[in-house]
Amino acid sequence: MRREGRAISTATTGTAGALRTLDDVPELRVEAVTLRFGGITALDDVSFTVRPGTVHALIGPNGAGKSSCFNVICGVYRPTEGRVTLGEATLSGTSPHRLARLGVGRSFQNITLSQHSTVLDNVMLGRHTLTSGGFLGCGLRAPWVTRQERRHAERAAEICRFLGIEDRLHEQVGSLPYGVAKLVDVARALAVEPRVLLLDEPAAGLNAAETAEMASTIRAVRAELGISVLLVEHDVGLVMEIADRVSVLDFGRLIADGEPAAVQSDPEVIKAYLGTGDDDGEEG
Repeated sequence: MRREGRAISTATTGTAGALRTLDDVPELRVEAVTLRFGGITALDDVSFTVRPGTVHALIGPNGAGKSSCFNVICGVYRPTEGRVTLGEATLSGTSPHRLARLGVGRSFQNITLSQHSTVLDNVMLGRHTLTSGGFLGCGLRAPWVTRQERRHAERAAEICRFLGIEDRLHEQVGSLPYGVAKLVDVARALAVEPRVLLLDEPAAGLNAAETAEMASTIRAVRAELGISVLLVEHDVGLVMEIADRVSVLDFGRLIADGEPAAVQSDPEVIKAYLGTGDDDGEEG
């Protein structure tokens, strides 16, 4: 894998849209969120803020509540108490389609790409919420619909070029190395023109070289695109290398929230990682 290091346009360009500038990136706030499943409390009064244009990591030992928290932010779970906001918009319980329109893009721990479709077709799926036309215009192949599709395809190719995978545009995803497929998943998330990018275990299943490539990609998203990144990640070494701020969960509680160096030396964090090997069944 490689990144060519080419800058990507951040200016708004007609119907196809554009990746956001920092001025358009609001805070993502998790506010006093509690999540219960019957008699089980998965999250207990959790609060933290993802500041604009930063990389924010959510970590913790197995069963800490990371996946539950991520799913609350993504609207998969509705919190029992509390809420999640992006600027003035409430994300709690919001449908994936509306989340994308609000400027939230996400990748998945287990890749959910269409294996028999090309890289370009998969990334174009991320453009769906930015299209307009309706059944009649698309069915009749109106000229303006064709022009719109061409602009979206150009934008998708630009995003792939930024990630260093433009040479894979017309290959089927199922034929790609796993590390490249993970970048395609990131490209599809970026294709919604997000203000906040949510990454679920971006380094899961990657070897050392691919992990370094993913770290470079995340840094570039933050530095060159100016959008916020929230990642859930088990690789603590990666987190400490790229995160501006780290929140730590243990048994559904927030036990630390701060800069990486301070969190890494926090006695409660050290105890959580060294003092438990149990897994309550949650992926993370």
